[in-house]
Amino acid sequence: MRLIDHFIVGGSGGEPARKGDVFDPNNGGVQAQVALGTAETLERAVQAALAAQPKWAATNPQRRARVMFRFKELVEANMDELARTLSAEHGKVIADSKGDIQRGLEVVEFACGLPHVMKGEYTHGAGPGIDVYSTRHPIGIGAGITPFNFPGMIPLWMSAIAIATGNAFIIKPSERDPSVPVRLAELFIEAGLPEGICQVVHGDKEMVDAILDHPAIGAISFVGSSDIAHYVYNRGVAAGKRVQAMGGAKNHGIVMPDADLDQVVNDLCGAAFGSAGERCMALPVVVPVGEETAEKLKAKLIPAINALRVGISTDPEAHYGPVVTQAHKEKVESWIGKCVEEGGELVIDGRGFTLQGHEKGFFVGPTLIDHVTADMDSYHNEIFGPVLQIVRAKNFEEALELPSKHQYGNGVAIFTRNGHAAREFAARVNVGMVGINVPIPVPVAYHTFGGWKRSAFGDTNQHGMEGVKFWTKVKTVTQRWPDGSPDGGNAFVIPTMG
Repeated sequence: MRLIDHFIVGGSGGEPARKGDVFDPNNGGVQAQVALGTAETLERAVQAALAAQPKWAATNPQRRARVMFRFKELVEANMDELARTLSAEHGKVIADSKGDIQRGLEVVEFACGLPHVMKGEYTHGAGPGIDVYSTRHPIGIGAGITPFNFPGMIPLWMSAIAIATGNAFIIKPSERDPSVPVRLAELFIEAGLPEGICQVVHGDKEMVDAILDHPAIGAISFVGSSDIAHYVYNRGVAAGKRVQAMGGAKNHGIVMPDADLDQVVNDLCGAAFGSAGERCMALPVVVPVGEETAEKLKAKLIPAINALRVGISTDPEAHYGPVVTQAHKEKVESWIGKCVEEGGELVIDGRGFTLQGHEKGFFVGPTLIDHVTADMDSYHNEIFGPVLQIVRAKNFEEALELPSKHQYGNGVAIFTRNGHAAREFAARVNVGMVGINVPIPVPVAYHTFGGWKRSAFGDTNQHGMEGVKFWTKVKTVTQRWPDGSPDGGNAFVIPTMG
C-alpha cells in the first residue's frame, strides 16, 4: 500500500505509528495511506523552519519573487499531473481540478509582485529634521490548516503570500486528499526555495492541536467548518497567535422578476452542482422573488438538472463526480431526508444514485427541493453536496432579509437587470462577498477573500493586501540626524499640546 509521508527536512523519521486511509471516491476502495503525525513530527518541522527562516527573510524581495516566478512555471508545467492526482483523491472532475489549481496560481502571480507591496511608507519632515518610515517584516513561521475541498487552491493561497513575504510555512492538509500539497512543496524546492521554508505535516486533531499550541508558530490560517474554525481561532489566539479561520457557508442566489432566467438556470447548475457542491462558495439556496418567478424558474430548472451528467472524475463529459468519502455521502443524503421531513417538496431526489461499473463509488445525484423555509434545520445548516434548495420570497425586502439574517455570511448573488435593485442589495446585504449576476463571487487574487458572521473568525482576510497584512508585522521608525553644530542643534522633543 502506497504511503503518503510528511514532507519535512530530514525525512519522516521512520514508519508512522498511526496511518489514515485515503480512498478513491470513484470506486470506494482504499488507494493509499497517509502518515498521521504527532507533536514530535511537528517539532522536527519547526526546528528546520527556525534554522532556515532568518536567511530567507534576509533574502531581498526580488530574489524571493524570482523563486515564485519559477514555482509558477513549474506548477503550470505539471498541471496535468497535479489535476489527475487531485481528482483521484478528491473526486472532482479533471476540469474542476485544473480550475482549483489555476485559482491558486492567480495568488502565486500576485505574490510575484510582492517587492512592490512590501515597500512600506515614508514621511519626510514629519517634524524639524525628523523623518518617519514604516517597513513590513515576516512573522517568522506560519502554518496553514487546509480543507479537503480545495487541496490545490487553498494551500497555494496561504503559502504563496506567506513565503513571498519572508516566512517559513508549514502546511497541514486534509488527511482525505493529502498528495497535492506534498507535490507543491516538492515543486517549491525545485524552484529554488531553501529546504525548511515550505514543509508538509499530515495528521488529524492531534496534529492540529500541536500546531495551535506550538510557541514558535506565530500565525495560523485555517479553512474548514465553522465549529472547527471557531475552535481553531479561540485556541490559537489563547496561545498568543495571529489567526484567520474561515468557516462554512450557505450562499443565496436572489432571482428578481426581471432576471434572465435562462442565464440564471445555467449559472445555478454550475454554482450549485459543480464540484458536487463541495465548496464554500457554492450556491445551494436560490431565492426567487414572487410566485410567478418561482414557478417559471422551477419549470426551467427541472429539465436542466435532469440533464446533468454525474460521472467518474476522469470522465470528460461529466458535470461533476463523487463526493469525497462514504461518510460524507451518507451525511448529504441524510440532510436531503431531513429537509423532506421538515416539509420540503422533493422535486428531484439524488439519493441512492449509482454509476454502472462504479457501484461502490461515493456518488450523490443532483437534488432539487422546493418550498424550503427559513425555520428548517436543513436551511440553517451547510449541506455541502449537490443539493439546491428553493426558498420563495414575496418581495425584495424578504429576499434581502434571508441571507442577511442567516448564521453564515460568506457569499451571496443577485440576478437582475435593474441597476438600482442591484446597488441597493449590494449596499444593504449583511454578507462579505457579493455577486451581481455573478453566481460564485470569489474575488480576483489582488482583492481579498473572506466572509462575515460564522463564515470567518479573525480580523484579516485571505490573499490580496489583506493577506500581506496577515503574514507580516509593521515596524515604524522615527529618525533624526543631529546637524553636527557646536551646540548640538535643537533638542529633539516629543510634540505636546502645551
